Amino acid sequence: QVQLVESGGGLVQPGGSLRVSCAASGSILRITDMGWYRQTPGNQRELVATITSGGNTNYADSVKGRFTISRDNAKNTVYLQMNSLNAEDTAVYYCYANIRTERVFTRYWGQGTQVTVSS
Repeated sequence: QVQLVESGGGLVQPGGSLRVSCAASGSILRITDMGWYRQTPGNQRELVATITSGGNTNYADSVKGRFTISRDNAKNTVYLQMNSLNAEDTAVYYCYANIRTERVFTRYWGQGTQVTVSS
């Protein structure tokens, strides 16, 4: 069984910074892409950033230059460093990882962590 556990969300003032983490555990043979989506009430989940196993990254236009995605392959963990936060970044952030186990190769999701940007 595979689990993705997120941590690091919370309340931050506009202009502030926050880092969220997501650790994968379980019977993992290999992890390819990892990344982050976010979702606000009544809206579809929006892609924020992705990172390949080799470290290639991709960002939504709305976060380029402010957010940085990284990963530690030894720890099966992906991070999202968020700087210059504004109210539009308020959302539940979900991590994902494309994972191969002995039985299947599929996408797993974290439980979500709330990020609120407010003064």
